[in-house]
Amino acid sequence: MTEKTASKYLLNLEKNFANDSPVLLKAAKVFHALDQIEYDLGLIESDDTTACKNSWWPIVSLIGGNSTAKSRFINSYLGSEQLVSGIQAASHKFSVLLNNNQPTSTTLPGTALDVDPRYPFYQISRKIDQQQPGEGVRINSYLEIKTVHSDRLKGKLFIDAPNFGIAQSTPAISFLSKHVIEHSDLVLVFTDILDATTPLVDELIQLINAHQDSNKFVYLIDAPAATFFPTSNTDLIASWQKKLADIGLTSGQIIVLPGQQPGIPGSQNQLAYAEIDQRMINVAYDRTYRILNALEKNIGDVENVIMLELKKATVQWKERSYICSLVVLGFIITLSLFAEINSGIVLATVVDPLLGPLSFLALCVIMAPLHILFSKMQAKPIINQLIMRQKELHLTENLASLFEKNLTVPRMIMPISEPPAWNKKTKTRLIQLVEKTKELVQSLNDSFGTYDEILGIRQDTQSYKDFP
Repeated sequence: MTEKTASKYLLNLEKNFANDSPVLLKAAKVFHALDQIEYDLGLIESDDTTACKNSWWPIVSLIGGNSTAKSRFINSYLGSEQLVSGIQAASHKFSVLLNNNQPTSTTLPGTALDVDPRYPFYQISRKIDQQQPGEGVRINSYLEIKTVHSDRLKGKLFIDAPNFGIAQSTPAISFLSKHVIEHSDLVLVFTDILDATTPLVDELIQLINAHQDSNKFVYLIDAPAATFFPTSNTDLIASWQKKLADIGLTSGQIIVLPGQQPGIPGSQNQLAYAEIDQRMINVAYDRTYRILNALEKNIGDVENVIMLELKKATVQWKERSYICSLVVLGFIITLSLFAEINSGIVLATVVDPLLGPLSFLALCVIMAPLHILFSKMQAKPIINQLIMRQKELHLTENLASLFEKNLTVPRMIMPISEPPAWNKKTKTRLIQLVEKTKELVQSLNDSFGTYDEILGIRQDTQSYKDFP
């Protein structure tokens, strides 16, 4: 077994993110162990890593409608006027907001996200092309990065979605919307979006319904002016709870935004956003759980997705090769029958104690090279099929590379359907990684309070009661 060096991406993760949490640091080590297994199987190259399937940034997405509530909130919450002209209610792109120490804001094209595995849109152009052919090359019309100088953005990514109230429901936009929600640790939904009735809003409601158990949604109500609408926050929340329940949205926190007029003192602004700040603090923990969940899924996918696809492909390849060989063998048998009818010497040759084995050996000498030739011929369409299947499943692992290890004489001749190197030892290594991942989840849980501590308190209480 060749020892795989840690990928540059993993080393960069340990440097930039994993030091924020001992659990993430250990998770990076487990990712490397998984990389070693996939490298041994021939699924990835020496500098590849499965850790790049998910962004390690804590991700907050913002979804709004036709009003300026979202854009005003972004400027007010981030404490920056740099974005006033850049982010409007009618924005048609997914804008990734990234902290930068520079005083001026900078806008970068979507290609910067597409080629950088640290961000949640790595190689997204390929996936867009699968959803809507030809749109992958137009990545800059869908994505952009905006750098902002804001303390509240440090260590996080904000993804500002386009106005769902007016955006068209194209396959590319629908896919990106789903991608953003699935990869976000927190989704801020401005309730003005629910006032619109468009196909994209309907899709959004379905997406939220599908992920309600994740507890990642916060509904933000833009408070009306008290002089015109003297409604208490309690009444506003109760009203929106009923509206959300009517469309099937029964989970998620509801927060009434403070007045977002310019010129509010910073101390008041901080106090007003305390509830949102608390959710932002929890985003870092949500990110860690998301990474651990992705790690466990990646480990399970080796057997449940990758090997399953390879087994199906191998069985199909074997069946096609055998059919070709059986056709030739049937042709030889047919010729032998005609020869027996005409001359009567074939049967005598077969039953002869000396000529019979020699005839069988001659048949094997003829059929073996032909079967190998048929196997190689049938492997080509299977390899193309696996390449297409890899794209459909959005896998970074090279399925065709592992399948090509079947193209050895023993594996082509013998009826072996298991993928190469897929054995009991490999399965045991994967089980061990699953156990390590579960231990990391338990370790993260313990950071919020351990069972031993609770048990200790109960024992101390009992001892006190028993004290004479």
